[in-house]
Amino acid sequence: MAAIVRGLGLFLLLCLPPAARAETNIFRLATFNVENYLDAPSGTRHAKSPAARAKVRECILALKPDVIALEEMGATNALLDLQSNLKSSGLDLPFWDEITGYDTNIHVAVLSRLPIVGRRPHTNENFLLDGRRFVVSRGFDELDIQVNPRCAFTLIAAHLKSRRPSPLADEEEWRYEEAAALRRVIDARFAQDPAQNLVVLGDLNDLQDSKPVRAIMGRGTTRLFDTHPAERNGEDASVAGGREPRRITWTHYYAKDDDFSRIDYILLGRGMRDRWLKEETYILATPNWGLASDHRPLVAGFAVPAQ
Repeated sequence: MAAIVRGLGLFLLLCLPPAARAETNIFRLATFNVENYLDAPSGTRHAKSPAARAKVRECILALKPDVIALEEMGATNALLDLQSNLKSSGLDLPFWDEITGYDTNIHVAVLSRLPIVGRRPHTNENFLLDGRRFVVSRGFDELDIQVNPRCAFTLIAAHLKSRRPSPLADEEEWRYEEAAALRRVIDARFAQDPAQNLVVLGDLNDLQDSKPVRAIMGRGTTRLFDTHPAERNGEDASVAGGREPRRITWTHYYAKDDDFSRIDYILLGRGMRDRWLKEETYILATPNWGLASDHRPLVAGFAVPAQ
C-alpha cells in the first residue's frame, strides 16, 4: 500500500472552530456497499459483471467524493482496478486502504483524494456469544485523513453482520455484539478528546432505532450525530407546513422480503458536526441504480478552513 503515508501515529491537527473561519473549502465523504465487487469468484460469491462494475463507477463519479468507504469490496486487485478506472474518468483518488477480516471474501476499503496519515486496522475485535468466541467478520478500518495543513479527521468504516439468519448464532445478537465492539473503538478515540473530528460510516445492517445502531450512537457528550441523508427530491420545509418533510431515505433493497430500508449511515462526533453541511448531504437517486448494487450510496459535505 505504497500510496498510504504511514508512521504519524495518533497525532492529528485540529480544525479551527467555525467562528474562526474567514474562508472555507468543502470536501465530501461517501459510503457505498458495492455488493460483491469481485473481479474473480471467491467462496460462494460470483465475480461482478462488467456492466455492474461500470454502474458502480458511474454512481461514484456522480457523487464526486473526496473520500469514499466501500463495503463488499473484493481483493486488492479489484480495488485498484476501480481506482484506475475512476482516474481515467476524471476522479483521482490516489490514496487507499483495505482491510481483511475474518471474512476473506469481501472487505472494507477506502479510496481518498486526501492523504491518509495514520492507520489503525481493527481486524481482531472479538466477543463471546452463546459460549463461543466470535471475531468481527469484516473488521473496522480506522484512518486519520489530512484535509489540509489546518484540518484533519479520523474516519472509521464498518460493515456489520448481515440480517441473514446464521446457524452459528442469532443474527441480531451477533450484529449487536459487533456494534458493541465498534463502540469500544469509538470510545477509545473519544477518550483522547471528546470533541475530536470523528466520522463513523458504512453498512450497519440495521434500522436507526435498533439495539445495534443505538449502541453505536452512544449517549451523552460523545453521542454520535446521524446526518440522515435523503434523496434530493420529495418535500421541502415550505411545502411541509410545519411538520417534518416527507423524504426518501432508504439505502438498501432486500429482495427476499421486498423491503426498502435505511441501514447505511454517516455518523459524526461533535467536532465534525460543527463542520457538516446539510445541503451537501444526500442519497444518490439514479436510473437503474440496482445494476450497481442492492445498496445506494450516500454522501455528506463539510466546510473546513482554507489553507
